[in-house]
Amino acid sequence: MSSLYARDAASNAGLQKLRFFPQAVVGGKGAMLRADDGRVLIDLSAAWGAASLGYGHPALVAAVSAAVADPAGASVLSSANAPATALAERLIALFPSDKPQKVWLGHSGSDANEAAIRAVRRATGRQGIISFSGAYHGCTIGTMAVSGHPTLASEKAVGLIQLPYPGADPHGSDGETILASLERQLAAAGPDTIAACIFEPILSDGGLFVPPPGFLAGLDAICRRHGILTICDEVKVGLGRTGRLHAFEHEGFRPDILVLGKGLGGGLPLSAVIGPDWVMDCATAFAMQTLQGNPVCAAAGLAVLDTLAAADLPAEAARKGKALMAGLHDLAQRHTCISDIRGRGLVIGVEISGVETSFPSDAAATAALMFRAYELGLVVYCVGPSSNVLELTPPMTITDNNIEQALSLLDQVILDLVADRIDKTASASFVGW
Repeated sequence: MSSLYARDAASNAGLQKLRFFPQAVVGGKGAMLRADDGRVLIDLSAAWGAASLGYGHPALVAAVSAAVADPAGASVLSSANAPATALAERLIALFPSDKPQKVWLGHSGSDANEAAIRAVRRATGRQGIISFSGAYHGCTIGTMAVSGHPTLASEKAVGLIQLPYPGADPHGSDGETILASLERQLAAAGPDTIAACIFEPILSDGGLFVPPPGFLAGLDAICRRHGILTICDEVKVGLGRTGRLHAFEHEGFRPDILVLGKGLGGGLPLSAVIGPDWVMDCATAFAMQTLQGNPVCAAAGLAVLDTLAAADLPAEAARKGKALMAGLHDLAQRHTCISDIRGRGLVIGVEISGVETSFPSDAAATAALMFRAYELGLVVYCVGPSSNVLELTPPMTITDNNIEQALSLLDQVILDLVADRIDKTASASFVGW
């Protein structure tokens, strides 16, 4: 354990940590992180997708430096500021509607989803929420109450209808069966008691499951028939990562409310809720935080949006994702422990199971694999209810050479895993999920 990691262990609270190996970094450039021991690591996570442009991107550096040097206050709470207003205008333009829209700015996906849920309840007068098993919408009391991820053990919201996500359901329920079940549950509960349905267009922390064609459009149609708002949580998978600007665009419908985070700030704390004005203006001093709409973070968001358009990063994510997926499928032909590969663009899940070694479970084998990957210079984390799905969400600026290097390292890591060349005790102190 390095001295930096030891200092972190002694001073930073465990409440905020999800650790898989003793990663300690002092800098980064592009898709590479620089560890405190001088090693350079290929980051296939981008800090859970937050570093959408990679590290030290010139556009982000310039925008943030200018905003810090001449800050337009610190918030939108009691003052308009130019960067936050410009960002809100840009986000509305990127989520077009024939009805007036407004934007709420926050710091993270958690606070944005919390604000969206509270607002739809207030605006509609309804309290019920529809959500999905396996979904992670945040770590606030309100978002935990509607999430379905097994790590978020909490009291669930009154009137919550929680559906299985197709593909992730251990009972194998298909999309049509799930939607039919929803209709029955709405009839029993009374559809006029349900404010909104919150969903991810790709079930991210639940295991990287892509819904079958037509499922989300069918869900949206049911909700519209009953006056139920749809909240699309694109915190992790939005803004170009799937190969289109918005992930819902793959599904042939438009949600009522769009939630963005992580990559919107390019690594700075920034989130957004975009929705109809009758919801977003339903109350004042209702979902407020002192530093929301911070001009430095808003300037970062504008730089991210500018770069997405200028470099056509959605198209790049589609191209690079195809190359990464092809390389992973090649690995799967040689390594039977890769049981499934799924995703869109640069949102890819690699499921590890059936490792024929002395590891007691797939989760333990995956933990060892991640630890060994870090030792060899590759940063990758896992998701899923069994903690055995590698989540690949690298910066959209990752180079083709970085992808080739990452695939080569992953190949070596799996060879070490199946040959029992990984120390089984090394990852034991890292709880992970």
